[in-house]
Amino acid sequence: MSLAFARLRRLIGSLVGVSLGADKLYIAQSRLEPIMRAQDCRDLSELMRLIERREDEALLQRVVDAMTNNETSFFRDRVPFQRLKRDWLPELMARRAETRRLRIWSAACSTGQEPYSIAMALAEMGEALAGWSVEILATDVSETALTTARRGVYSQFEAQRGLSIGRLLAHFDQKDGLWRIRDELRANIAFRKLNLLDDFSGEAPFDIVFCRNVLIYFEPAVKSRVLTRLRDTLADNGCLVLGAAETIGERIGGLTPASDAAWLLLPRPSPRPLAAIGA
Repeated sequence: MSLAFARLRRLIGSLVGVSLGADKLYIAQSRLEPIMRAQDCRDLSELMRLIERREDEALLQRVVDAMTNNETSFFRDRVPFQRLKRDWLPELMARRAETRRLRIWSAACSTGQEPYSIAMALAEMGEALAGWSVEILATDVSETALTTARRGVYSQFEAQRGLSIGRLLAHFDQKDGLWRIRDELRANIAFRKLNLLDDFSGEAPFDIVFCRNVLIYFEPAVKSRVLTRLRDTLADNGCLVLGAAETIGERIGGLTPASDAAWLLLPRPSPRPLAAIGA
């Protein structure tokens, strides 16, 4: 492994928690190639010297954006969104009937497909949510991804990944081959830059937190620390939704699995635990 790549791995790990495998040099170089050309850097070593001077925060942000995985799609994995409508929201609505208020957080929202999918699922519940206040916070560490998310404009290829024709026509406007999310769907979504390594306790409490397909890129110690902080943002009987391939690894106090699929974890202290319904 080159010394420059080792320095890049340490930098990205310290900034955003992402663990770059020792075999990812080629991927790193291909993602950083446009930045190196723009900075007139002959190789990764020269780019790292520029970054380590910390004289250009915009350059550092571009490198972070390039090295974070923004792979996503609408209604990715489908099952969590089916269970959101069928199980989790109805259970939580029964518990929140007095306040008629729900807060949902899409952590690591990437280019916006996840929070917009959540908003579509809510819209499809129709009159069941009449009179309810439902807020969606969508955050990511990448400024580039957030810019796309806020615009809510997607190519034909991006839109057709996970969306039926019915959903496209119901929630998007089409122009010049692009699909734009309608304003009524965006109204309850707030997009914000947030690093999961930072203190985000001020954003709490949330009834449901989606943090999917992110923790698999973290070192075990970082993953455990972030999971503990996510747990601490949950309101009583709140739900933490993980990716299909993710587990908590070690037991996090106050959380219990709600299904074999490891998509949902529940706080224990509640007097009446939310029913676990298999995915």
